[in-house]
Amino acid sequence: MKLEERLGANKYYVDETSPHILVDGAGFSHEEKMKLVNGCPAGLYTLQENGDLAFDFAGCLECGTCRVLCGETIVKTWKYPRNAKGVEFRQG
Repeated sequence: MKLEERLGANKYYVDETSPHILVDGAGFSHEEKMKLVNGCPAGLYTLQENGDLAFDFAGCLECGTCRVLCGETIVKTWKYPRNAKGVEFRQG
């Protein structure tokens, strides 16, 4: 089973009103941004053509990899989603 298929089996309860991760990609080096692009297991960080970092928290696995890779540089806020929100892992 491919990674995309495994990730697709998970259920995500997205809290649109309160994102659990906030990023600020402005003013950081290309290398620092690429840590997130290459390190996120869900592939939620992308580098735009103009060099800006885009992020979509809706498919987050809540693993904390981004927090570990960047400390408090690009990832300004990282917390678990509120109760009954976030990822629900499924076996299959």
